[in-house]
Amino acid sequence: MNGVAIALSKGRILDETLPLLARAGIVPSKSPETSRKLVLPTCRPGVSLVMLRAQDVPTYVQYGAADLGIAGKDVLLEHGAEGLYQPLDLRIGVCRLAVATRRGVDWAATVQRGARIRVASKYVNVAREHFAAKGVHVDLIKLYGSMELAPILGLADAIVDLVSTGNTLKANDLVAVEEVVPITSRLVVNPASLKLKRALVQPLIEALGAAVDERAGAIA
Repeated sequence: MNGVAIALSKGRILDETLPLLARAGIVPSKSPETSRKLVLPTCRPGVSLVMLRAQDVPTYVQYGAADLGIAGKDVLLEHGAEGLYQPLDLRIGVCRLAVATRRGVDWAATVQRGARIRVASKYVNVAREHFAAKGVHVDLIKLYGSMELAPILGLADAIVDLVSTGNTLKANDLVAVEEVVPITSRLVVNPASLKLKRALVQPLIEALGAAVDERAGAIA
């Protein structure tokens, strides 16, 4: 693709991503939320947005199909961010990856008994590393949605999932019992693009960095 392509997703962080891009002088020609087009030109010459599933953003950037991308740290940890340059923490999409179980469960006793526990998550790689570091033996069950049902229906003893306000956990009588890692969204860049398209890519990184600082100043 000629010019520079920025990979985005229509997931939970798009509402915060678009204003940040606008601060950096990047406004799509049509709304990514309503347009059926997957590649959208922007007001910035030579810069387009590519709309993907959140889990695919690192892959497209890693292989150079997109030059830059915006992805949550959760996605990057699960995908493995080898070969990706991460110049900016965009400080949007703030939440945490946490372990949650049914309210009233003695979690400390559960993980100390030595018995294997069942954990459901779409972040199976992150969950495996987390529990391995604690010396806890787990059987991992990969799910793609409605994670809260797993403990309720007895599919799993616990889940590893994103937690923001905690309202969904509370509504389903679950509680967060461990924090795995704090999460924000990051700018990822293909190193070859940075080298071969530096005149186009570097100004975008700088513009987004300035937008992040401006946004932080406005919030403060």
